[in-house]
Amino acid sequence: MKVSVIGATGRVGKAAAFSLAEESVVSEVVLVSREKSLSQVQGEALDMNDAMAAKDIRVSITPTSNFEDISDSKIVVITSGVPRTSEMTRMDVAVPNAKIVAEYACLVAKHAPESIILVITNPVDIMTYVAYKASGFPRSRVIGLGNHLDSLRLKNLIAKHFNIHVSEIHTRIIGEHGDHMVLLLSSTSIGGILVKDFPQYQSFDVETIVDKVKNAGSYVINKKGATEYGPAFAISNTVKTIINDEKRILTLTTYLDGEIYGVGDVCLGVPVKLGINGVERIIGVKMNDKELEDFITAAKTVKKAKDEIMATLEGEINLSK
Repeated sequence: MKVSVIGATGRVGKAAAFSLAEESVVSEVVLVSREKSLSQVQGEALDMNDAMAAKDIRVSITPTSNFEDISDSKIVVITSGVPRTSEMTRMDVAVPNAKIVAEYACLVAKHAPESIILVITNPVDIMTYVAYKASGFPRSRVIGLGNHLDSLRLKNLIAKHFNIHVSEIHTRIIGEHGDHMVLLLSSTSIGGILVKDFPQYQSFDVETIVDKVKNAGSYVINKKGATEYGPAFAISNTVKTIINDEKRILTLTTYLDGEIYGVGDVCLGVPVKLGINGVERIIGVKMNDKELEDFITAAKTVKKAKDEIMATLEGEINLSK
């Protein structure tokens, strides 16, 4: 399978491309950059090829600034955008990033019309909506990384608190990938047992845990300038799930049309069944009253911001849906 990464000179983009090149199910990785960054992306490709040789991995790595080279891609990953600093929120970069994502989504529709778009650019829920509208693709083929990484971060924190292997932790964060993320604590379990039934739950500080997940990206950015490895693995994990047609349930951003508590015309992170054709099914979520209240707040917040961003794009680009 062929996978293209747009924004392959950025820290998340090149880390994701490297992680994808290591996956046995990927036969070709196309590294797409702007013309002025072509030399850099060529260097990245050479460096990656040396690493693949050391690991006895045979994969084609193609650096390019020509969008015609993404043709026949099964998945196109959009990582391009204005990077945020630790002082910036994801919404601070929304307007410039929306223009970038809209332009690239149109180019993907032109050159890889049968592909699946995976949006990484922040704020990812709004950028997924922009890509969906700009590409004209069915909603099943436009996905945002959303709360997948948030959920992985949460699993890790819970595993550490309860001193249990992370594979035994079953939990999700849904809603916005940002300040209005919602921890589904009522259905969180460890080895099939509700987390509330464990003695250690009494010392489990939910607010502190959620705060750590919300600010995890900012913590990393403050220390080293950007997140890389966490998003890269979450991206390759999602891509592998699609290509292998694994039918796994991941918490990704998708367009909602009333499937969950009537919420519609907005892209949010929810559990989805993922397969070779993208989102096969949106999984209904049972929430307690507080979780539902928070989810509705997330939907209203993202929808309001989305409407403002979409208004800035009118007249600048053809939004085909």
